[in-house]
Amino acid sequence: MKLITKTSLALLAVAMMSCANQKNETPKLEGTWKLISGTLIEKGDTTVTDYTQNTSFIKIINPSHFAFLQHDLKKGKDSAAVFSSGGGRYTLIDSLYTEHLEYCSARDWEGNDFTFTITINNDTLVQSGVERIEASGINRLNIEKYVRIKP
Repeated sequence: MKLITKTSLALLAVAMMSCANQKNETPKLEGTWKLISGTLIEKGDTTVTDYTQNTSFIKIINPSHFAFLQHDLKKGKDSAAVFSSGGGRYTLIDSLYTEHLEYCSARDWEGNDFTFTITINNDTLVQSGVERIEASGINRLNIEKYVRIKP
């Protein structure tokens, strides 16, 4: 009987250690992300923007809020000058990421919710979803690809 008990305990310990060594972690959404490319599909037209050339766009996500910042790389000194920002709370349920936009330099976007499906593969985040603002006539599919900025 003692042999069975010791053997059972040893097997249980080995099983617990092997479970502890398995990593079934979901990739972490929190952090700072740099937008690499964006694709907008609206009314049959597709616009692809490379965010590595003339503008810089980052998204910062903490456990409860997100914020984004975009500006041109010529310090506002030409006709392509741009600065935009926004942020608010978000929810994440499985792969459904919903931004509750509370602040935005484009003020008519404030107060709207935008739901995206996200995938994270290593240090790449892709979010895809419909942006709809009835009052402004906006109804488009937005697909964005980000890379994680290392601290």
